[in-house]
Amino acid sequence: MSKFLKGTFILLIAGLVTRVLGFINRIVIARSIGEEGVGLYMMAFPTFILVVTLTQMGLPVAISKNVAEAEAKGNFAEIKKILVVSLATTISLSLIFTPALLLLAPLLSKTLFTDPRTFYPLIAIAPVVPVIAISSVLRGYFQGRQQMRPSAISQILEQFVRISLIAVMTKAFLPYGIEYAAAAAMVSSVIGELVSLVYLMTTFKLKKRFKLRKNFFQFVNSGKQTFKDLMDIAIPTMGSRMIGSVAWFFEPIVVVHSLALAGVVAVEATKQYGALTGFAMPLLMLPSFITFSLATSLVPAISEANTQNNKKLIEYRLQQALRFAFLSGGLAVVVLYVLADPLMQLMYGSAKGSYFIRLMAPFFIFYYYQGPLQAVLQALNLARAAMINSLIGAIVKTAVIFLLASQATFGINGVALGIIVGFVLVTVLHFATVLKKISFSFYVRDYVKGFLVMGGTAWLGYWVFAHLFLQEPLSIRVLVSLLAMTVSYIMMVLLLGLIKRDELKRIPWVGNIFA
Repeated sequence: MSKFLKGTFILLIAGLVTRVLGFINRIVIARSIGEEGVGLYMMAFPTFILVVTLTQMGLPVAISKNVAEAEAKGNFAEIKKILVVSLATTISLSLIFTPALLLLAPLLSKTLFTDPRTFYPLIAIAPVVPVIAISSVLRGYFQGRQQMRPSAISQILEQFVRISLIAVMTKAFLPYGIEYAAAAAMVSSVIGELVSLVYLMTTFKLKKRFKLRKNFFQFVNSGKQTFKDLMDIAIPTMGSRMIGSVAWFFEPIVVVHSLALAGVVAVEATKQYGALTGFAMPLLMLPSFITFSLATSLVPAISEANTQNNKKLIEYRLQQALRFAFLSGGLAVVVLYVLADPLMQLMYGSAKGSYFIRLMAPFFIFYYYQGPLQAVLQALNLARAAMINSLIGAIVKTAVIFLLASQATFGINGVALGIIVGFVLVTVLHFATVLKKISFSFYVRDYVKGFLVMGGTAWLGYWVFAHLFLQEPLSIRVLVSLLAMTVSYIMMVLLLGLIKRDELKRIPWVGNIFA
């Protein structure tokens, strides 16, 4: 099995486990602090992502790419220099941005978010910035060497610790107010990230081929060219993420003020935004663990192929990634669309947000493509183009949200439509940019087959849920319908040849069946 497929498979398993734990975590939060508490949590979270993006400076992707190229040449001295320069950069930046977040929290909560209670979640997340800064460098190093296991295990550990603490801490602080319970949820995340970092540092110490602390500052002083090489990738990558983070940071601000223009009061706006971003969006983004795994594995794999000038291998790996994203995303879209109401009822004890799922699900197939396409652009030294595409998408998204959400006719639905327009546009622009760099065959017949499979699966799911086991509890009906859709979808995909037999042979365990 190639390093690319093996790494992708490891990250897929870890991503699935992490997403399941993440959903349990969100269910606990939702049931503990309700829509309003989730709204406070989600309003503060984009600020945290923005600060982390500034601190990381796009280095994880740059580290992965440059380490992969250095290892292909057997240059381990350069690998050490990459690590030293990256750590020095991220640690320095975290020492700047962490105090800045603490100092600006009162202004952000009172002025921009128009809800002073967001102050406490903002303060709670500040300590995690330096922790994530260091752990992201180590993840980039392991991914560059195409060793995905440490990164995968660290993600699972982080979620497991978080979910173990979340129920206890939110329950303990809820009597003091919803804002304190939301802050307690943030603190659980901080502790989870800290445990993840300890694991990564321990693994790195056991697997490294050099002494990192030896001549550390000497490597920093002599690392100007290494720093420049990293920045060539990191700055455009950071630009793309920065654009997304800034857009996400301003999103709740624009939403609150737009809904106010539409006549929605602040507390109700917080609840509506919580239902959209805290309840509906996590379900819609569930398959992104697959695309994230593909994207993470694609950067070093495509970088290696590009170094060897192997254009056919680049296209082959991109075709694989996009097909897997389409097939996995297609099943998710069908399941979420058909079972939107019962899934929301089972998970959150409320069907609020199910309308958003039905509205947005058909378009999310574009979102599932976005990660692999952006990874290819970064690996092909087209991170700057990806940044420009992201900027265009962010501007259009924010403009659409403001224009539609400020109208009483649309309200919060305008926010959902703005989000759809944003990610569809970015995906189309990414794909157009990729086509300018490499040749790409578009197999129309396979996509027609895929949409037919999705249509047949949706019909079956509706029929099973509406006609079978009507006297059984809702959870049993959902499970039976989900099982019927999954089995029929996989069978039709295999019968129509959308997944090839030789590809199945390369997957661990499954390959033994076809041997």
